[in-house]
Amino acid sequence: MSEFKLKGLTSLSLQPGDKQEVEVEGIDEAKVLLVNVGGKIQALGPKCTHFGAPLINGVMSHNGTIRCPWHGACFNGKTGDVEDAPALDALPVFKVAEKDGAVYVTGEQATIKAGRRKPNFKCSASNSSNTDKIVVVGGGSGALGLVEGLRDKGFTGPINMITNEGVLPIDRTKLSKALMTDPSKLQWRDEEWYKSGSVEVIQDEVTDVDLENKAVVTKGAGKVPYTKLVLATGGTPRNLPLQGFKVLSNIFPLRSVTHTKQIVEAIGEKGKKIIIIGSSFIGMEVANATANDNAVSVVGMESVPLERVLGKEVGAGLQKALEAKGVKFYMSASVDKAEPSGSDPSKVGAIFLKDGNKLDADLVILGVGVSPATEYLRENKVVRLEDDGSLKTDENYSVVGLKDVYAIGDIASFPYRGPGGEGKYTRIEHWNVAQQSGRVVANHIVNPTRRSEFFTPVFWSALSAQLRYCGNTVNGWDDLVLQGKPEESKFVAYYCKGETVVAMASMGADPAMSQTAELMKLGKMPSKSELRGGLDILTLSLA
Repeated sequence: MSEFKLKGLTSLSLQPGDKQEVEVEGIDEAKVLLVNVGGKIQALGPKCTHFGAPLINGVMSHNGTIRCPWHGACFNGKTGDVEDAPALDALPVFKVAEKDGAVYVTGEQATIKAGRRKPNFKCSASNSSNTDKIVVVGGGSGALGLVEGLRDKGFTGPINMITNEGVLPIDRTKLSKALMTDPSKLQWRDEEWYKSGSVEVIQDEVTDVDLENKAVVTKGAGKVPYTKLVLATGGTPRNLPLQGFKVLSNIFPLRSVTHTKQIVEAIGEKGKKIIIIGSSFIGMEVANATANDNAVSVVGMESVPLERVLGKEVGAGLQKALEAKGVKFYMSASVDKAEPSGSDPSKVGAIFLKDGNKLDADLVILGVGVSPATEYLRENKVVRLEDDGSLKTDENYSVVGLKDVYAIGDIASFPYRGPGGEGKYTRIEHWNVAQQSGRVVANHIVNPTRRSEFFTPVFWSALSAQLRYCGNTVNGWDDLVLQGKPEESKFVAYYCKGETVVAMASMGADPAMSQTAELMKLGKMPSKSELRGGLDILTLSLA
């Protein structure tokens, strides 16, 4: 451990709830974040470990929780530990002290420069006395949150992760936002990381679950026994049951690395006619990612993109922003059929709309939603699926009616207790929510008597500019308070049911989303009337 002087400081004068970013002398480009949590001043890593957002621009609540301004990750201001997804690495914590008219931070030079610390993941399960064996089916965000949470909370038993994706857990959000195809750049942890935590990754397809004998049935590995089972199989992209869509090539869903590779290969250099069917988040993100070098058209059934989620005013503004990039929109439209190309009858050549419009296409990308990926349970005589194919769970994501079985992520219908939720069972298809639900299950497995705390769902999207979103319209919304101009990519929109704000979306207004998410979590969100009266959410104190 060494002492390093903090540039420009002569004393520690932060008040409780305050934070300050300071340069560290003697270490190139190194900074720390000074925080006062409950009267104790210490230093933390200055950036969110997810995407590097400066935490000085985030928000800090009275209990010391620090929330990232971009994607809502939360850190404990006392310990640096991760409290909410999507960050995986914790923040380092350093002592600070006044000496000789200056302020010094004490720590390892490499750790101060890195600004992050890896969570405790090393485990020798073979030497453990823990008799529990956890099997998680799925290799996405929920599975990642689960295994990280289990080891971080001290679980020492064996863990098996069964996945048929062919890759380790990746940042799936980059597939549609940036069409990234390199698994090594997409994956959050490498193979050695999982080995160090005694997590056995089994690349196989699950065909059933033998609940009586507590074993997962797979195609290749046979039966994999468990004492506790976590189902985290995510979503299956929907196709269109229309002429041509099942037989013609160059029509792609977008869910996996394989899909993205196929799309990028079909696009080639540039100059392709791309038809995107679906005007929700996946479709709009792909339009944004491909517009610059191609002729992109979006076909949607709503009157404006994202109308159901964001409303007409916001959707119309986002449409204008993408039209400025050359994207064409065919809204309030329904697809009739796909027809083959004249030069290659095996490939799609055009999409016909029901109004008679013909849209020439070199490739078609489907963004028409996903269904819970629970096909392997449909013939199971014990498991009861909901009408939409999901599994009903309690607030700990334990499957109702099944012992020692959990469901998380896209396949879980859980009692939503956020603003306006009223405990109604709902599914939330957010990458961030899946990871955090995995952490909730990990906490419950390690400490089953501890009640799970509500966390605010957070979502983000790349739509001409970065969209931030938090909350959920589980019971619908009936009014909108709009501050700013969506067409200029600078606004805050509050979605209300009665006087209660149930969700918000923003662009160019950070950290408004993080502030809202924290206020929702604390039960201190202002009313619709207050916001309509011109209240700026960022003027409210969390201290």
